[in-house]
Amino acid sequence: MSSRTRPARFRPALAGALVAAGVLLAGCGGDASADDPAQAEGHDHGAGVEAPAVVEGPDTGPYEGLHLQDPYQKPSFTLTGSDGQPYDFAAATADGPTLLFFGFTNCPDICPTTMADVRLALGDVDPAVAERTNVVFVTTDPARDTPEVLGAYLDQFDAELPTQFVGLTGDQEQVEQAQLAAGVPLAQDNGESHSALLLLYGTDGEADVAFDAGNTSRDIAHDLALVAAE
Repeated sequence: MSSRTRPARFRPALAGALVAAGVLLAGCGGDASADDPAQAEGHDHGAGVEAPAVVEGPDTGPYEGLHLQDPYQKPSFTLTGSDGQPYDFAAATADGPTLLFFGFTNCPDICPTTMADVRLALGDVDPAVAERTNVVFVTTDPARDTPEVLGAYLDQFDAELPTQFVGLTGDQEQVEQAQLAAGVPLAQDNGESHSALLLLYGTDGEADVAFDAGNTSRDIAHDLALVAAE
């Protein structure tokens, strides 16, 4: 799927007739907009297959992102970190807000723009909040994304931040089980069509808000500050 012009910004207020907003399976493709992925800008998150994610209709909530009517529960899974060691997601992220995204390092648009937005958001929030925040990137392409590849990729985004991004991989079955546990659609096309949803969990183990193509780094920063204060 080729890159598209960024769609109009989606807000929950626009969801009135769309009670079930899509957790998109976004096809990565088009021109790789950044030889340096950390410099990627914009939100060319391609549209794709819809899966159920119910958001609040009226824009009356405190969040700038997608306010989930039915909070996503933090999943339990263990994968291999970029240091080659087992990483128990639920246990390792219990002490602070957690941003979880599924993608792959060869993605030319969705993944680098999402990680760049996370990097900008963490630069905008209180440094104490940024330091407590866990950022976890689970590959949907474990055949190519080894621990070393994931580590090098994420180093482009977290080098100047007080928190280190965590890259996770495993065998194909483990990666698919992690997606199912998180409640996102299984990636297709060898991992290149994957969920475009960035989930934000609080320390209560629930994600009341998530972000998609229509959200900006400012939205992430705003909602991260709210969740961190809960």
